[in-house]
Parts: sequence; structure tokens; C-alpha cells
Amino acid sequence: MRTTILIILTYLSVNYVHAQEKSALILIETQNEWMHQDGKLYKALVKDKEMMHNSIANIEKALDYARKNNIEVIHVGLRFEKGYPELANGKSGLRKAIPSAGTFPINEFGSQFYETVKPMESEFIVTGRVGASGFTGSNLDAYLRNNKIENLYLVGYATHVCVESTLRDAHEKGYNTFLISDATSAFNRMQQDYVLSEIVHHFGEHLTTKQFAKE
Repeated sequence: MRTTILIILTYLSVNYVHAQEKSALILIETQNEWMHQDGKLYKALVKDKEMMHNSIANIEKALDYARKNNIEVIHVGLRFEKGYPELANGKSGLRKAIPSAGTFPINEFGSQFYETVKPMESEFIVTGRVGASGFTGSNLDAYLRNNKIENLYLVGYATHVCVESTLRDAHEKGYNTFLISDATSAFNRMQQDYVLSEIVHHFGEHLTTKQFAKE
């Protein structure tokens, strides 16, 4: 009987670890442009500073929980070469707006990861991204599939633009997607609430940082 119980407990333990390994916390644009008070996007677009500061604190909490509980951490930033050749002289949308604003220049302040959530050496940093979705042009999908990660927890910026685009894309690619609502921020509360109430349920689910961290 004792042997049987030990086998069952070992089985449950192994499968619990395996389940944890199949999840990843995805940090979207946790970079100075958004999070630092001197960031171009922070100064130009973030109207609800309280929501932004609250999201930063919750990203830090979610990241700490993931690191302590063997949940993989993946950093999905933006960075463009001088002159923005990747965007091919875009005439509209982000392909026009990013070069016009001069945001996310490679190896400069704006594209650097925010100090409190900088990647650790063991954490994967996505490369090649050129669009709103974290998957566009990048090696994110290949990394997730090769490492058999199925459950994606999204945090970062902005909720109604790149986080939403990544959420939609992840759903279409077959991932189980979760948006950590208070660890993201839009420009204002109306945009944030609209995504949470009208968009997320079509492509996944949302939860709070406390729910993610099981507090």
C-alpha cells in the first residue's frame, strides 16, 4: 500500500511540473519607451499614469511568481535598425507611426528593457519581430512549439494594440491564451475596459495578477 501511494505521489508531482513547464509568461514591450518616465510613448500616449504604474507593479509580481514557480519567461520587445528599413516606408498605421515617432531604435534607451523586469540570462528574448503581434516576423512561435509550451499568459503594452494583437494571433495559432488584466495598460481606462469586456473572451480569458499568482 505504501509503495502504491508513493508511486501515485511521484506521478502527480511529475505531471504537476510538466504542466508548469507547458506555460509561459509573455512580457510584451516591457521597455523604456512605455515604462520609464522619459520614454517617448510614456510621455506622449499614456494618459492614465495611475493605471500604468499599477501595471508595472503587477508585472513585477507576476514575473517574480513565474521565476519562483518554474513558469517559463519570454520577453517580446521591439527594436528597429537605423532608418527603420524593416517597416519599408509604411504609409499608414504603426508602420508609419513608429518611424515618425522615432521609437524603439536598436541599442538605444527606448528599446532597452525596463530595469525592474530585465531578462535573466536563462530567459528567452524574442528576435525578428516587426509588427503589432509578438509573432509577426519573429521566432516566438518556433520557440513555443519546439519547447512544447501551450499556455500563454500575456502582460505588457499596450493592451488595445500589441497585447491584443498577440492575443488574437496566439489564439489563431492554437495556444491557450490568458491576459493578466492588471499587468497590462492601455492609454486610458476606456480602452482598457473595452478590450477586457468586449474583445478578450473571443480569443482567450483574462485574470488578475492575484489569480495568476494564486494569492
